[in-house]
Amino acid sequence: MSDTNTERPAIACKGITKVFGTVVANDSVDLQVKYGEILALLGENGSGKTTLMNMLSGIYHPDGGQILIDGKEVVISSPIDADALGIGMIHQHFKLVEVQSAMENIVLGTKGKLPKTKQLRRDILAISEKFGLEINPDQKIYEMSVSEKQTVEILKVLYRGARILILDEPTAVLTPQETQKLFAILRKMREEGAAVIIITHKLNEVMEISDRVTILRKGKSIDTVITKETSPQKLTELMVGHEVTLEIRRPEYEDPSDLLHVFHLKVDKPDGSAGLKDVNFVLKRGEILGVAGVAGSGQKELCESIAGLIPVKEGAILYEKKDLKGKTPNEIINMGIHMSFVPEDRLGMGLVASMGMVDNMLLKSYKNTKGPFVRRKPARKMAKELVKKLDIKTPSVDMPVRMMSGGNVQKVLLGREIESRPNVLITAYPVRGLDINSSYTIYDLLNQQKQKGVAVMFIGEDLDVLLALSDRIMVLCHGEVTGIVDAKQATKEQIGLMMAGAGEREVMGHE
Repeated sequence: MSDTNTERPAIACKGITKVFGTVVANDSVDLQVKYGEILALLGENGSGKTTLMNMLSGIYHPDGGQILIDGKEVVISSPIDADALGIGMIHQHFKLVEVQSAMENIVLGTKGKLPKTKQLRRDILAISEKFGLEINPDQKIYEMSVSEKQTVEILKVLYRGARILILDEPTAVLTPQETQKLFAILRKMREEGAAVIIITHKLNEVMEISDRVTILRKGKSIDTVITKETSPQKLTELMVGHEVTLEIRRPEYEDPSDLLHVFHLKVDKPDGSAGLKDVNFVLKRGEILGVAGVAGSGQKELCESIAGLIPVKEGAILYEKKDLKGKTPNEIINMGIHMSFVPEDRLGMGLVASMGMVDNMLLKSYKNTKGPFVRRKPARKMAKELVKKLDIKTPSVDMPVRMMSGGNVQKVLLGREIESRPNVLITAYPVRGLDINSSYTIYDLLNQQKQKGVAVMFIGEDLDVLLALSDRIMVLCHGEVTGIVDAKQATKEQIGLMMAGAGEREVMGHE
């Protein structure tokens, strides 16, 4: 890879257009990435980033324009074509077989006769060493951390000879320390002459890792800028088309009294293993308690046990001194505790894909309707208010939510819970995958709830946001609380160490 000419473009997209029905997803988009550079691709939700990358990886075929690889026009009709052209895409949600080893996953689907196991292991370790990757080829995927699984995904495309790599939100579930390891790998790839495209909503990462940035807005390529000559503020303005204040408020509430107590909580996962181990904390009125942790550290079990969706093995969850243990989800909702959990499949939690916004609003309220008839008028009014307040992109509040973008589905989920006027709001990954403009709208909404005296639990992935928005931060690691710290005093590095298992006392004294 190091002998590649770093001056010529690896990929050049010229006037790429893609239309779905009446929606123009990409409108004459131009994009260019060179060998030996890292290009960041930025844009709001619905700006066409994913569609464009799906055309480069062979999932979609453009309706117009040209794709040139090494200066020659190509047709990419399938992922197999993309593979053959040296294009490898590392998706946000890994495509690995959990019960197989790293080595088995790396060669899965490759054509031709494979070398013998010893030689295959040597080949994989040679690639690992070249790019600074750390891996045990014989380790099973289910035994790996998130960052180790990501390493396997990277090795998969490198083993196939990829010279052009596309990474979709690669740091979404990594600790700060793991993110720095990934960035070291990407820099090594750049040194070896690879062309790297990284899609991320985190502007601080864009500024740190990229050489240039291409910005899309409403399906069009707006500009390509040199990273060291721009700023997060300028990039945001290019993305949204107007000036945006990049400041997260942290208003104070006058009387943050205790509202929800969790004592010695133990919860099992579906497979019988421990999901939460002796978790203790208090959630106060008028505070935002941030929850940090790498994916799978117990966040899901914490949400679902409080909401009554899974049984509590041991311990107690007291809301205004009433134990929630054994209560049904509907009883817990009627007490004023609402959960907005954004899973990887946004339609898998709380929304019916075939229904429109109005009917999805009714899912939360129909049981409280008096008389034999469901009143649709209030739900329609609420849906229309949410469309306006959260800038939800939909031609009609009756359009099935499965036809909305993921970000807009997310706004419907959170908006519905907030409009239910909760006393406790459990919100997990509310800005996952959202563009910066939508994210700041959500932060403002959560602060509004806080100022009304609502107790907010905010489970997030971006440590900068957790530190800026939260009053306190609780850190989970392997189902245990490694610390609860004052967000005004803690640093990203300290939170990252606790996410990796270090205790609060050890870390807060750590220099």
